[in-house]
Formats: sequence, structure tokens, C-alpha cells
Amino acid sequence: MKYDPFQEKAIAAIDAENSVLVSAPTGAGKTAIAEYAINKAFARDERVIYTAPIKALSNQKFRDFSKIYPDRVGLLTGDVSLNASAPLVIMTTEIYRNQLFEDPERLKNTSWVIFDEVHYLDDVERGTVWEEAIMFSPEHVRFLALSATAPNIEEVAEWIRRILNHPIEVIIESHRPVPLRHLFQCQNKIYDDLRMMKKEGFLNREQWPATGPHQQHQRRRFRHGHHFEKALRAKPNRPDDLIRHLIHEKRLPCLYFAFGRKRAEELAWEQQHFDFLTPEEKTQVQEIYNSLCDRYDLAKEASAIDMKRLVNRGIAFHHAGMLPTLKEVIEQLFTSKLIKLIFTTETFALGINMPAKTVVFDELRKFYGTHFAYLRTRDYFQMAGRAGRRGMDAEGFVVARVNPHLISCATIEKMIFGNPEAIESQFNSCYATLLNLYSQFGSKLLDIYPRSFHFFQSNRKGREKGVAAMERKLAILDELGYLADEGLTAKGEFASWMYGYELLLSEMLEEGLLDTLDDARLAVLLAAMVFEPRKTETAPKLPAHLQHLEKSAWRFLRKIHAKEAMHKVYPHTKIPHFHLAAAVENWVAGCAFRDLERYTAVDEGEIIRYLRMVVQLLRQLKQAPQVSPKLRQSATSALHKINRDLVDAERQLRNT
Repeated sequence: MKYDPFQEKAIAAIDAENSVLVSAPTGAGKTAIAEYAINKAFARDERVIYTAPIKALSNQKFRDFSKIYPDRVGLLTGDVSLNASAPLVIMTTEIYRNQLFEDPERLKNTSWVIFDEVHYLDDVERGTVWEEAIMFSPEHVRFLALSATAPNIEEVAEWIRRILNHPIEVIIESHRPVPLRHLFQCQNKIYDDLRMMKKEGFLNREQWPATGPHQQHQRRRFRHGHHFEKALRAKPNRPDDLIRHLIHEKRLPCLYFAFGRKRAEELAWEQQHFDFLTPEEKTQVQEIYNSLCDRYDLAKEASAIDMKRLVNRGIAFHHAGMLPTLKEVIEQLFTSKLIKLIFTTETFALGINMPAKTVVFDELRKFYGTHFAYLRTRDYFQMAGRAGRRGMDAEGFVVARVNPHLISCATIEKMIFGNPEAIESQFNSCYATLLNLYSQFGSKLLDIYPRSFHFFQSNRKGREKGVAAMERKLAILDELGYLADEGLTAKGEFASWMYGYELLLSEMLEEGLLDTLDDARLAVLLAAMVFEPRKTETAPKLPAHLQHLEKSAWRFLRKIHAKEAMHKVYPHTKIPHFHLAAAVENWVAGCAFRDLERYTAVDEGEIIRYLRMVVQLLRQLKQAPQVSPKLRQSATSALHKINRDLVDAERQLRNT
């Protein structure tokens, strides 16, 4: 294989036994470097761990690497444990971080840890996991960290150098093998030049007034001579006109990103009058679709039957609310080049290796956890980078649909041509991490903080805040009886295994409440802990036997929240939401999946995701110390009853 110059540099660093940090655009060829490190380790009978930010990416890497290295690849994602002692194990970063504390012996023969998407360090919710994974890795391990473009990659590397006892080399590649061409649909016309769009689409105005009744009223009040001033009102951008343009210019297949599940589905159904397939392709797609639906037990699922109408025309949609097996089918069809137009949410962009000739942005704003905002440059390119297939396309096309009332030209220019955002530490160790550190270092655990990226990036005041935040959490753990003079109390040992849910479960365990729960109510409680309702979702009224469980959970939670408020620890421990209670109870009782819609309005893909999270928690509960035989038995029984049919993630992977 002929390597690009940046790949050759990385390979030389790997041969020199140095850690490597590679920053390069999506689609530049970072995976080839990972494969080189894996081959080198295999040649010496050493193990490799490959961490990925999300389960979908972990699953895909498992499939990809299993083709290259048959029977030598394992997968650990909490709800899946396949071939865990294999020489190459793919895992989520959380699982790797947990292993560092729970079973460091397993890493003895591991020579390389590959951190895919290491810029996740600045993810608000989960960035701290990456930081901890790097901080606590054993000295003998070498890192291969793969990142999207960021302006402070050297700073990240300098931090890692400080905490490693060996060099880390930085390789920055800005060139894309397939260049991107940025286009814009504005006033229903396609522009390939930002200046021309500003001149014609924005009528040389930087900012247009927002549209709405308030502006209509203002417009009526202004007169110019005997004429009303003509209102500034943009022509709507029609998706079907854009798709006709892509057909005419031969720019399919297309990944069309929409920032909402409902929107992705609506767009797909609105375009069903198009038919992109030849008679031969139609026959082929029908055969493959039917065969995959049989393999994944989807033949009678309403969503798969509906999707067939679109698939037969070369169209599909893909989002997190769908059945995971149906998403799998769509991905396989897209890879086989029989889907020409796919409407999808941004999860499709994150590392899933499915490039197209064209990427379309339905809009340039999205929801960032707490608020809507314009796309960050790095997010724009994470998605735009899917345009252009190496070895197939001379260039990739990226089309942004622009409404002058909603965004200015300057904002678009900054998003596409400005610098990507810097990676900033989000260090915020959870209680379980602090308990694991306390069991190793006792009160000296605060001496660990200077190894963090947060310490490295912060000034004196920031560092003082960082230490104070850890001290406040330790004070809570001490007051609630988790810490002993030497190590942890029994409650502390249990809590150190239950990442993210440690305080509520530990308080309920200590009082004996968990021992009173049968398998169904235990599953209902864990589902309430992991569930996060959307703003529009209202909680159903619970039956009496579950109302008691909810009241008990809240009794413990009020005590925990009071401690957190007193010590100024934010955010507070997560609130349990019992929206899925009836669905979970019926699923444990043996209900068919398609009948669950009677008990909840939550999307079927979301139900499966939450049930799989419950599977993960039940597995932790089974293994955790200080658990009574009765509770272990309830957890085992619940696990057996939940992890079946469409919920069984391992079965899905074996079918692949």
C-alpha cells in the first residue's frame, strides 16, 4: 500500500515506539495509521485497545476490523461483550477508563491504545472520560490519538508529553485527498460562490430582518410616496429543486443532514416522487432488502414495511429513533450504492465510514444540549467531510441551504472558512472515579489533579477552582459514609462500580431497598435512572406498586440533592424519570416488541437504546462488590428477560 506523506511520518513515529497524535480532516486516511499500529503489535503478540466515542462507531469498527483480522477482534460496549480477550478489542472510552481502575492487570500485554476522535476531550458531558483515560493509562502503553482539525492540537500534545515518560509526536495534515466544493441554496437558486450569494441572494445586505407578524405590521406603516416599501422576503428553498440540480449535475449519492428525526423522515417522504433506480437496481435492492429484513427479524415490523416503499426508489432515512437493526439494513444498502439519497441526523457523521458524492445541510443551526446555536466549524466539517469518495470522486460537494432571514453572510463565512474551535478541558470527575482514586491514594488523591488537561490549561484561579470542585465532592462522599480511614467503606466499594448512578443506587442498597425489588421493579428503577425525556414528553400516571418505588427513589434523591446544594456541587445527581415504567414492566413479562407502543410514545429505537443501557447497568450490578445473593439473582433474572429479540445487541452483531 502506498502511504501519503503524513501517514509515513506517523508510521515512522510508531516504529520509533513513540506515541502519536494525528490531526487530519475527515476522510484523509487516519484509519490506515491505526491498522499499521495494530499489525505491528500483532507481529509481537501484543494486544491493542481501540476506543471510540459512541457505540455505533464501536460496532462499525468491530465489523470493519473483523473482516481484516478474522477471529482476532473483540468488542466491549457495556451491553455487548464479544471475544473480550482477543488481541484487538474495540471498546467505548468509558469501558477503557473503567478497566483502568477495576482490572489494570488486563492491560499488562497491551502495547497500543488508539483513541479515535480524541477531540471529544471538549465534549461537555463526556470529555472528562477521555481526560481520565489518558491520565490513568499505564506507563508502558503507547497512544495513537486521532483527531479532527483543531487549532490547539500542539497544546493537547504538550499536556500528554508532560504526563508520559516517553515522547509523543504530532502530525498535522490539512490537505484532503478529495477537495471539498462549498455551494449554497439561497432564494431557491444554487450559488457556488459566497460573494455572488451575498450580492444576489442577500441583495448585498449583511443581515435581513427576521420574518414574522411583528415585521409585517412594521412594513405596513412605512410609505414611500404613494407606494408601500417592498418587504424583504426570501423565496423558500425547495428541497426538490435542489435534488433536481444534484441529478442534473450527476452529484448523487447524497447524504442530506437534517437536525431532527421528524424532519429527516418528512423530507424523505416528501421526495418519494423521485425514483433513482434502474430496473436492474430495483430488482437488486428488493432482493437485498428482503433478505436483510429476514436476517434481522424485521419482515413483520411496521417501520421496515414502510421503509420498503422508499428503498425501492433509492431513498431512505436514518436516525436514532429507528430500530437499530433497521438502521443496520439501511447502512448496508447505502454501502452497496443502492441508496442514492439518504436523509439523516448528525449521528451518521460521527466516524461512520459512509461517504457520498454530496452532503447537504438542511439548515446551519442545531440544538446544543441546552440551546440552539449556529454550527461550530468543527461540527460543520465533521459532517461536510463525508462528501467525496476517495478513489471515486475528483471533488466532494457540500450544499448549505441558506435563509437570509435566519443567518448572516458573515456567520456562514466564519463557519466554513474560519478556524475550527480549540479543544478545551471539561474535567469533572464523577463520584465513582473519585472513589476509585481514593481507594488507591487515600487523601493524596488530590495530588493527581496536576496531571489533568484542566490543570495544564488553567491559570492559578482556574486550578484552585478545579481542586475545590474535587474537595467538595469528597466532602459529600465522606459525610454520606463512603470513605474510611484506609480506603472505602462497603457502600463506597459498591459505589465505585456504578459510574453515573453511584449515589442513588448506593443509598438504596445500604437501606436494603434494592433487596426488596423483584426483577421487573429493579428493571423499572434502572430504566428510570437512564431515561432522559424530551421536552414534549409527559410522564404517565404510574400504578400504585410503582408509585411507591418512585416515592422511595425521590426520598433518597432529596437527601443527595440537599448535600450537593450545601456543598455547591453542580450539576446535581440525575433525576429518575419513570416514563418507560409500563413498557419495561411488560417487556420483562415477555411482551412482543411491536406491542410496546401501547405503553409508551417513545420512539422504538430509543426504547431499545434505554433497554440496552439497563442491560449494561444490570451487568455492573451483577459484578459489583457488596451485592447480596438475592439482588444478584434479581439482576441476573432481569438481564435474561430484557436482553432478548431486538434488544440483544450481540445477536445483531452476529447476524452481521
